[in-house]
Amino acid sequence: MTGYFLQAFIYLSAAVIAVPLAKRFGLGSVLGYLVAGVVIGPVIGLVGDETTSIQHVAEFGVVMMLFLVGLELEPKMLWAMRNKLIGLGGLQVGLTTAGVTGIALAFGITWTVSLTIGLVFSLSSTAIVLQTFSEKNLEKAEGARNAFSVLLFQDIAVIPMLAFVPLLALPDLVEAAKSMASQAAEHHEELSLVAGLPSWAYGLVIILSIGIVVVGGHFLSRPLFKYVAKSGLREIFTATSLMLVIGIAALMSLVGLSPALGTFLAGVVLANSEFRHELESNIEPFKGLLLGLFFITVGAGINFDVLFNSFALVISLTIGLMLLKGTVLFVLAFIFRIKKSNRWLFALSLAQAGEFGFVLLSFSVQNHVLPQEIAQTLSLVVALSMFLTPGLFILFDKVILPKYQKTENDREPDTIEETGNVIIAGAGRFGQIVTRLLSANNVKTTVLDVEPTQIDNLRKINIKSYFGDATKPDLLHTAGIEKASVIVISIDNKEAVKELVEYVKHTYPNVKIIARAFDRGHSYALRLAGADTIISETYFSALEAGKQALKDVGFHPFQVEQQKNAFIAIENKGADKMFDTWKEASEEDRYDVAYQKLFIELEEAISSAMNDDRADKHSRTERGWTPPPKGYADLDKHTIE
Repeated sequence: MTGYFLQAFIYLSAAVIAVPLAKRFGLGSVLGYLVAGVVIGPVIGLVGDETTSIQHVAEFGVVMMLFLVGLELEPKMLWAMRNKLIGLGGLQVGLTTAGVTGIALAFGITWTVSLTIGLVFSLSSTAIVLQTFSEKNLEKAEGARNAFSVLLFQDIAVIPMLAFVPLLALPDLVEAAKSMASQAAEHHEELSLVAGLPSWAYGLVIILSIGIVVVGGHFLSRPLFKYVAKSGLREIFTATSLMLVIGIAALMSLVGLSPALGTFLAGVVLANSEFRHELESNIEPFKGLLLGLFFITVGAGINFDVLFNSFALVISLTIGLMLLKGTVLFVLAFIFRIKKSNRWLFALSLAQAGEFGFVLLSFSVQNHVLPQEIAQTLSLVVALSMFLTPGLFILFDKVILPKYQKTENDREPDTIEETGNVIIAGAGRFGQIVTRLLSANNVKTTVLDVEPTQIDNLRKINIKSYFGDATKPDLLHTAGIEKASVIVISIDNKEAVKELVEYVKHTYPNVKIIARAFDRGHSYALRLAGADTIISETYFSALEAGKQALKDVGFHPFQVEQQKNAFIAIENKGADKMFDTWKEASEEDRYDVAYQKLFIELEEAISSAMNDDRADKHSRTERGWTPPPKGYADLDKHTIE
């Protein structure tokens, strides 16, 4: 028993140390687990022969992962994505598999092994790619969205691959396995419901089993979950979720099918269930832990002798694989009209092999499709390609993306045909609303932005706008700054806004400057630069949210309007004093104790004003309200509290 505790402690300690470090350096959690396994296995030898046995248990994490993938695949969503899912994803898997298989055949490898290698290498790393997209805020990029479609198709394609791979078993390996199995038959007998059945009966059993999963998942799961939910015990719901996944996996194993196939199918059936999110939250921790354990065992099982003895071969295969996949993806990007930098993002992000490659390799060895020595070499190629993936994203960020941004910025500004009384510098979400309001009131505007998409969007709704950098003096001159009354600055760059305010205030002092501030510190900087009016981008929307919250907890609308106006008045009153303190301090000490003290005093003044009886001191905005009846606050006090 002590030995199990020690092994568990070693595996968990390695994960706790390595995974956070890997994520901090942008390598992703999967690589962290692999590194942890390499360190405790081949490097310092803390784990040994038990790794293979643990890997069989940890592979259940893959079963859970495919159940969760199935839960995400609502039929409506799949239908909406059908073109890119089947077209882009299907072509990527098909062309990569064909390319790798053809190259392997050219080197004299048998067709079954070649095809298996092609299937393994056609998959990319869902875990690394999606996590990197999230960390770099690339999820909304066109290249990232197309990459997600391909990854989704790959995750689905794993299911038929797991069903197909055993059909490619090598006769020599099967015979060797049979001889070993006959020797071990005295000690262990595998449970099976289909052993000795004729072919027709075996087919019926499989159809019946799949029917049980589909029909039972659709009609029986809801009453079961409702019954369990009534108990109010979260741990019982967790037990039910695990029971469902384990039961389906066991049924599939008993009839000779892949457990992953059954749980994936069950996930798809339950995708529209009202208990879907509860299932996900209960299964996710177990899936994550078991998958992590699986990747640690993969790392621990890497044979460094194979790496050192075949170093040139492993490196060549890795680089060759990434070049082949990158080329296939780049060609598909052309075909599907993925443009500019997104084309490179799409190709580079998916050029590696993936974590499911380890699953297929392990599965292929168990089913006598690949010899152990070939599988070890291929595992090194998969792992190394995943290790190199962060480097591809760095290449995209530092080399490719700047070139496309430079090309876009070098575009000649549009010819400004008509100037207006108000110049809008920046046509993002803030600038667009200002422009629409002014245009609706027949105020002529000149809208400038360096983002072509924003300009096109405004032109579609018949608002004249021009491509160009408003921070450039010659463009401002062309836009008619000398004759303009107002300039509204809403550029998404703090320093650029500040510099533009300073330039306009110095050169065109008669022009009123309205500037959008990102936060309190930025508003102080703009005030110091000379902006006439400063609007915090979140201030008024936050006030509206606060007003609604006060109403929802029981405050009368009249009282809410009073409190809002009092809040604004006290804020404005204290703003000058806080600005003076901020301005006089050095840049490092602008938020020192003195500023903090003033801020606390401001909060106390606001709190005091909120509790004052303001009687007849109504502002103009309050006069349209009917005051609450006498004693209203006392009547609803229990609601407010």
